[in-house]
Amino acid sequence: MNFGQSWATVLTLFGCHLTFYVQTWEEYHTKTLYLGLVSGPVEGILTLCAVFCVTAYNGGAHFWQQTVFQVLGAGRDTHGFGWVPSWLGEVQVNRSFLVYGGVILGYNVLESCRNVARTRRANDKPTLPALLGLAPFFLTWALVPIYLSLQPTILTTHLLPFSFFLGLLNALSVGLIITAHLTKSPFPQAPNILVLLLLFGALDSAGIWLEEYSGGAVGWPSALGDGVYQVGYMFFCMGTAAGVYGSFVVDVVRALCEFLDIWCLVIKHPWTGNEGANGVVEGKKGK
Repeated sequence: MNFGQSWATVLTLFGCHLTFYVQTWEEYHTKTLYLGLVSGPVEGILTLCAVFCVTAYNGGAHFWQQTVFQVLGAGRDTHGFGWVPSWLGEVQVNRSFLVYGGVILGYNVLESCRNVARTRRANDKPTLPALLGLAPFFLTWALVPIYLSLQPTILTTHLLPFSFFLGLLNALSVGLIITAHLTKSPFPQAPNILVLLLLFGALDSAGIWLEEYSGGAVGWPSALGDGVYQVGYMFFCMGTAAGVYGSFVVDVVRALCEFLDIWCLVIKHPWTGNEGANGVVEGKKGK
């Protein structure tokens, strides 16, 4: 939609990550996967397909930067839309999709919270501890606008690697919830270890801002600055996140394979036709 490297893209990432996190959190507590009124796997995919088709048909993403009136080929004063406020008539189509996504996201999050609360009450369990499971996500995302505000270079020129970093960070959080669900372990209430990288970047950048804001009374020097070292740190965060998440995936796959006595992507015990009802090959039963 031609958002580019801007706050609109960051807002889109927030909505995508929140949907993924909340649905996994909901499934952990309810033991049921609910799909909202407008869900990502169904309506979300169809919306993306429609966006891609419209973009391809019009020859570029510039189409989404038009106002709604321009798309409709109508004028505010000449086609009976004089009652529409002037500021609303200037809203671009891509910005209207942000509003649409925000409304649907808010409704789905509230419905997920209601489902969790209803399940907890039915099992005579308190609701508040479950709702606190959303805190790690919002604590993590509270650092995102702080860091990007203090480092506008990352926002405007290196948002892509930062987006990969955030995606891996959220994937690790969701993976930990899924693993806890499968193993019937306690819910991971604390943010995962990758948040420390984001926290360091925000604190390192905040020192100079505090010095300027307080006239030198409060603050500390930045170890990274706002130039090439800050960019290098961003790529370091992305690479570290890829390594941490990759090791997590390998550990989970290896643990499951050892527990179930199977191999990954390869059949360890092929079917021979001589197995009994219990899966043991006849004539090879232990004494």
